Amino acid sequence: MINRCFWVTDSKLYQSYHDNEWGEPVFDDAILFEFLVLETFQAGLSWITILNKRENFRKAFDNFDYKKIAVYPESKYKSLLLDTGIIRNKLKIRSAITNAQLFIQIQQEFGSFSNFIWAYVDGKPILNHFQKREDVPATTSLSDKISKDLKKRGFKFVGSTVIYAFMQAVGMVNDHTKNCFKYPS
Repeated sequence: MINRCFWVTDSKLYQSYHDNEWGEPVFDDAILFEFLVLETFQAGLSWITILNKRENFRKAFDNFDYKKIAVYPESKYKSLLLDTGIIRNKLKIRSAITNAQLFIQIQQEFGSFSNFIWAYVDGKPILNHFQKREDVPATTSLSDKISKDLKKRGFKFVGSTVIYAFMQAVGMVNDHTKNCFKYPS
């Protein structure tokens, strides 16, 4: 039997996500944007809900193409509100469009979103040494700082908890617990 982090259920989808994606460093802007969108939609919901709808999100949001999303007309916004395959939250859908526009602004300022976001950790993942569920924080002073910066730039649904989950997902922090087979030895 393989030991995984405490949050992984017996769902094959969840296990695959944990084993192949979660905590793996991501430097590609397209994938970073995908996770930013998914994490903002996850706010207040379980991650498995988002994973189960991920392919629907991919289709609905043009494969997370931030350049397309940034210029969505009102008609596309309204069609997304009717799409039963995704989370139909007006504010979250609107935030995906706004955040795509701001994502592009950051790219223009820093050369890439990756350059911007990874500068917070000097370009390398923070390896934590958590042993059990209670050790893993929902936020940190660093996620607070990134959240404040993004909010100041106009991003929506980027509270500290969302940002910390994003940091975990894209490998800025490695929060695999010490008993997990993915914990670096």
